[in-house]
Amino acid sequence: MDFAQLRAKLSIILARPGSLTSARRRPIRRWPLFLQDQMKTLLSSLALIFVLGGGALSAEEGQWLQLFNGKNLDGWEVKIRGHEFNENFGDTFRVENGVLTVAYDKYDSFDEQFGHLFYEKPFSNYRLRVEYRFTGEQAPAGPGWAFRNSGLMLHGQSPESMRKDQKFPVSIEVQLLGGKGTGKRTTANLCTPGTNVVMEGELITRHCISSSSKTYHGDQWVTVEVEVRGNKVIKHIIDGKVVLAYNKPQLDDRDQDAQKLIQQQHGKMLSGGTISLQSESHPVEFRKVELLVLEE
Repeated sequence: MDFAQLRAKLSIILARPGSLTSARRRPIRRWPLFLQDQMKTLLSSLALIFVLGGGALSAEEGQWLQLFNGKNLDGWEVKIRGHEFNENFGDTFRVENGVLTVAYDKYDSFDEQFGHLFYEKPFSNYRLRVEYRFTGEQAPAGPGWAFRNSGLMLHGQSPESMRKDQKFPVSIEVQLLGGKGTGKRTTANLCTPGTNVVMEGELITRHCISSSSKTYHGDQWVTVEVEVRGNKVIKHIIDGKVVLAYNKPQLDDRDQDAQKLIQQQHGKMLSGGTISLQSESHPVEFRKVELLVLEE
């Protein structure tokens, strides 16, 4: 709405019975015309300042939270398969040169020691933005499918509730993939460890679904955003374009770990949970992990 439209609407409101100008209609009519015009202009300007001021306040309230502070792993918790909660085996998750790094230089062999770095607080309605890239060589004995493979685990279970030998938290995974140098390999895909989703009204039970993204080869930085609206909708976004969307994230009663969670929460539907970053045997770096809380 431009200034002229706003002023026109204000004129209608101010002319209504019981309004300021209506209540004082007779005094205003006795003022010179130029004073009446100045008064209307002043009221319109004040109203405009109020509207714009309110908009600015709303923008200030919606601040991005830096989940990764660029210095250390404060606010994060570790769970690596085969190890106790918060045992950061092999210094897998570390901060180097201001970048959150997932590395395996201290591993003799990967041996399916899948790991996850959990943020300490759960979220439900938010926009998550991550900048990542794959580097170096895959760890020895890393599975072939895990080449340049990582993920953002959303609506997840807590790390404390995971079994010691559990590979992945029950969660919704935004799968991050890097290109192999040739061919097509999309990123911001969907994988569903212990979960299902609904797409176009149909319950989807297969494990992974590809997005419509392009392929990102080499060590280039890639920005992925995810808009999460509780149990309503989740959207994967790259370069401002939605590359995948689905509804009603829910627990899969065929999965043994999900079965326990279904009993605990007395239902299948997921409306929130933990956020975690994966270690799946290929070195990956995150230089930004930030979150904007959204209204329900």
